[in-house]
Amino acid sequence: MERDQRQPKKTEWGPSAWLMREDGPRTFADEALIKLRHEIVTGHFTAGEKLRPDLLEQQYGIGRNPIREALSRLAVEGLVRGEGQRGFQVAPISREELLDIADLRQRLSTLALARSIQHGDENWEAEIVAAYHRMSRMEKSLTGDPADYADEWEKRNSAFHTALEAACGSPWLRHFCAILYEQSERYRRSVVRYPELRPAIRAEHKAIMDACMARDEARACRLLADHIMAGAKATLAVMDARAAAAKPAKKKRAAVSKARPRK
Repeated sequence: MERDQRQPKKTEWGPSAWLMREDGPRTFADEALIKLRHEIVTGHFTAGEKLRPDLLEQQYGIGRNPIREALSRLAVEGLVRGEGQRGFQVAPISREELLDIADLRQRLSTLALARSIQHGDENWEAEIVAAYHRMSRMEKSLTGDPADYADEWEKRNSAFHTALEAACGSPWLRHFCAILYEQSERYRRSVVRYPELRPAIRAEHKAIMDACMARDEARACRLLADHIMAGAKATLAVMDARAAAAKPAKKKRAAVSKARPRK
């Protein structure tokens, strides 16, 4: 049987522009949402940091009410926590949450990829190849400030994963995949040194691309699942190492405190 090469029709349902991740009409609250999401994910605001609407109003030049609306919307995405009268703060990070994010990314991203392989046309294939090409040029074309490198690498990495999922035909599925990707990026940004990323990443991306071009659904999904979990484990290893290094310092401070004579 000949494979159906038709691309799914553009849908008129689902979250609007994946909650402002794509171009479209924007309100002041939308603008605040985009700026806050970016600065939380990239680590400008760190886990547990308080987010004061009055200071954000000055920083962004956007009114207090749109700022509060954006913070409430980010709380739904899990990037912010609202604590009643205590205001808003950046959501904390934990190894348990990281593993949960990786598990759900595996499930939803492989579902999106499987559907894309079934329905994607040659334009879908071309976008994957182009996204991979841009990723593969990172080592040759980008040097200098690690922060700039991190921004560009994440942009190209996100574009590659988005291209894999693009033909799944479900705006809701793409929306949830985007949320989980951003959560994964937030963890990476908090612990991983750029551009010192896992050497195997480029080879993993190529293997996934090749499996997609071959329309080998089972292999492509397995490779993607392994890739997602490998990235989570690498991030988790750094988190665990930092936690272990912090314990002796805490014990030393506690010992010094006990040794001080009381007045």
